Amino acid sequence: MIDEQSFRKLSEDAIEQLQRALLKAADTYDFEVDNNQGALTVEFEDPPARFVVSPNAPVRQIWVSARVKSFKLDWDEARSAFVLAADQRDLKQLMAGVIGEQLGEEITL
Repeated sequence: MIDEQSFRKLSEDAIEQLQRALLKAADTYDFEVDNNQGALTVEFEDPPARFVVSPNAPVRQIWVSARVKSFKLDWDEARSAFVLAADQRDLKQLMAGVIGEQLGEEITL
């Protein structure tokens, strides 16, 4: 397990990169992005929904709450990315998938 200081830096960087990608996509698709104290929220009007992406330092994971599910991503040193163990999607791929499901169309981040 990576140390807490490394986790904080890696998770901040990953969330910042995700936020930039989401802000670009929000111009094309119908959702809003907000960063509040290191946690990202993605909000949809129709149908209404709110997704949250936040670091969880005690367990060194990034947690995503989306579409009534919770996803826990671990740091993968080989890929230099936070990855979902179940299917090996990285943070951007996971978010593109759940946002696409919400909007009913495929999106790329």
